[in-house]
Amino acid sequence: MTVTASAPPAPSRRVRPLRILLHVFLTLVALGWLLPLALAVYASLRPYDETARLGYFSLPEQLTLDYYTQAWSQAELPRYYLNTLIIVIPGVVLTLLLASFTAFAIARLRIPGRRTLLIVFTAGNLLPPQVLITPLYTVYTMIPLPAWLSDSMSLYDSYLGLILVHVAFQFGFCVFVMANFMRTIPEEIDEAALVDGAGVWTRYWRLTMPLCRPVLAALSTLQFTWMYNDFLWALVLMSSGDKLPVTSALNNLRGQFFTDYNLLAAGSMLVALPTLIVFQLLHKQFVAGLTLGSTKG
Repeated sequence: MTVTASAPPAPSRRVRPLRILLHVFLTLVALGWLLPLALAVYASLRPYDETARLGYFSLPEQLTLDYYTQAWSQAELPRYYLNTLIIVIPGVVLTLLLASFTAFAIARLRIPGRRTLLIVFTAGNLLPPQVLITPLYTVYTMIPLPAWLSDSMSLYDSYLGLILVHVAFQFGFCVFVMANFMRTIPEEIDEAALVDGAGVWTRYWRLTMPLCRPVLAALSTLQFTWMYNDFLWALVLMSSGDKLPVTSALNNLRGQFFTDYNLLAAGSMLVALPTLIVFQLLHKQFVAGLTLGSTKG
C-alpha cells in the first residue's frame, strides 16, 4: 500500500491596508499627471468654437487634425526644431564628456580632496538659477566673440552662450550621478589594468566608459529633456527671434487680441513630441541606469 503525500496548501497572501492605500495614492498621482496631458490632446482635436460653446469637459461633435497642420506651418516649427538641435546636441555631449572626466578622477583616482570636490559640485545644484540672471546677462554682454560665432560680437545672443550655460548648470548633477555609479565598479578591474601597464586614458576610455553605458543613457535622456524644455535662458540670453529654440515658437501661435488655445494645445503636443521619441528609444537603458546597483547591500 502506497501513501502519497499531498502538497501543503499554499499560504494565502494577506493584503495589507497600507499597501492598498499606497496603490490608491500612486494611482491618483498618475492620474493627476496624465489628466492635463489628456485634456490638451483632447482640446487639440476639437474646433475652438465648439469648446467655447460647449466647454472643454463635453462630448465632441467633431474631431480633426487641422490644428496640427496649422501649428506646424504657422509656428514655423521646422526652423525652431533645428535651432533647438543646434543647442541641445552639443550641450548634452559636452556635459556628459566633461562630467565623465571629472567623475572618473573623483571615483577612480586617488586625488586629494576628492570628497570635498564632489560636495562642491553637488552644492552647486542647490543654487537657484534665477538669482544669476542679472550678473550672467551683464557678463555675457561683456565677453567678445568673433562675428562668425555671434552677430552681436559678444557671448550674448549666440548659440555658444546658451550651450555654455546649459553645460554649466547640468555639469554638477552629472558629476554626482556618474561618480557614484563609477564607485560601484569593482576596483579589481583597475588593478588588473595597472598590472598590464594600462595608463589613465586606457582605464577611462576602454575600461570604465563601456561599463557606464546604462548611466550615460539615463543621463542623456534627462539632459536632453531638460535642455530641450528650457525657456528661461533662451528668453534672457537671446534677442534674435530666428535663433530661439522650439519652446519659444509657441509664442507665434498667440494673437495680439485673441489666442486660440486649442491651436496652442496642438502646438504644445508637437513641441513635446521629440522628447517622447527620445525617451521611447532609450527607455530600457534609462530604467537600467536608474535601477542598477539598487539591490547591492
